[in-house]
Amino acid sequence: MLTFAIFGTLLIFLLLNIPVFTALGLSAVIFLVCSGGIQFLAMLPHRMYYGTTGFTLLAIPFFIFAGNLMNRGGITARIFAFAKALTGHIPGGLGQVNIMASIIFSGMSGSAVADAAGLGQIEHKAMVDDGYEPAVSASLVAASSVIGPIIPPSIPFVLYGAITGVSVARLFIAGFLPGIVLGIGMMIALAVMAKIYHYPSAPHMERISVIWAAFRRAFWALMAPVIIIGGIMSGFFTPTEASVVVTFYALILGFAYKDLKVKDLPGIITSTINQASGLLFIMAAANFFGWLILYRKLPDNIIQSLTGFGLTQNAVQWIIIGIVLIMGCFLEGNAIFMITLPIFMPIITMFNINVINFGVVMTLLIMIGNLTPPVGMCLFAVDSFAKVGVIKLGKKILPYLVVILIVTIIIAFAPEITLYLPNKIMGGGGG
Repeated sequence: MLTFAIFGTLLIFLLLNIPVFTALGLSAVIFLVCSGGIQFLAMLPHRMYYGTTGFTLLAIPFFIFAGNLMNRGGITARIFAFAKALTGHIPGGLGQVNIMASIIFSGMSGSAVADAAGLGQIEHKAMVDDGYEPAVSASLVAASSVIGPIIPPSIPFVLYGAITGVSVARLFIAGFLPGIVLGIGMMIALAVMAKIYHYPSAPHMERISVIWAAFRRAFWALMAPVIIIGGIMSGFFTPTEASVVVTFYALILGFAYKDLKVKDLPGIITSTINQASGLLFIMAAANFFGWLILYRKLPDNIIQSLTGFGLTQNAVQWIIIGIVLIMGCFLEGNAIFMITLPIFMPIITMFNINVINFGVVMTLLIMIGNLTPPVGMCLFAVDSFAKVGVIKLGKKILPYLVVILIVTIIIAFAPEITLYLPNKIMGGGGG
């Protein structure tokens, strides 16, 4: 009953359009006061401060900064040109280029919204100019952007690691194969739709000389993910330090390409501060909310209920998938992490669900939330320049949502896909 009361209050606040961080903090305060725990309000500043000061969390503003620098510094344009030379002839044409470019760019920014807002504008204009219906183009831009946080680096993986204590390096490596599977799934879906709806494509594969020229122009941009993943796997730097390295790399590259000017930096820094501070506010309030959940022993009560029903590991995973999918329609992904992980982690430990694979599955689930109205962040990011309407965009994106959901279910119940690379490279263990 207490669980429904706490989350019911939170839901009411969210429906009233109260900011997420305020809704989280206020829900916790109200229930401490109503349950006679007013003395624990002294914990509020401590828990909020503690929730935003972890060393791992430093990676988040730096990856956001790096993504903004890449979008402004000409890096995304070169990646798109290379992807076009490589895959423009496949059925689906520039749509396939879109997906390939997102796979490459995902190894740099770690953010779906950064991919959608930056690379997405280049992709959308090129597809519309090539004859794609604007809504069809915009839906593919939004859908392909969610590949970003699956293939490392990944801001959600950093967040998951900070909350749960799971190795971020291991999560990064674990996301690589699921991200590739997701990209291939989208390319197959697009190829099928291209045959049905006669989407335009290049008449033939580009000559090797053209592909080579595009590769040379994009070479240093393509080295960014190699540096990040290579440095982490070799132990040369941690994922947090990698975020700083890629930021300086993007800065140097932007100036070297002469697309980034000193006068651009104040705007980029301001945008980064706005994005990062908004997330950190949510994390601060969510940490106090999560502490309340643990203090009231809600996970223990839920575990007792689940075991009382005699549920299996698979049944528990289906329940979690259903809960997160529903929450994704109403909450931003990072807030879902903050609210649910304090409850889910004891449950998955009880039912022997691998914590690394669970992190990948949770990230895939919140990516679906990024594409579902009314709070789909990637939909809003794309519609800000596509101007086709979020509802229309949500309808056109359904085929890709089906692909993402199928991939998510496969990953959830076949953890071998996720765990193969981290076990091979870093050895067994790690959850």
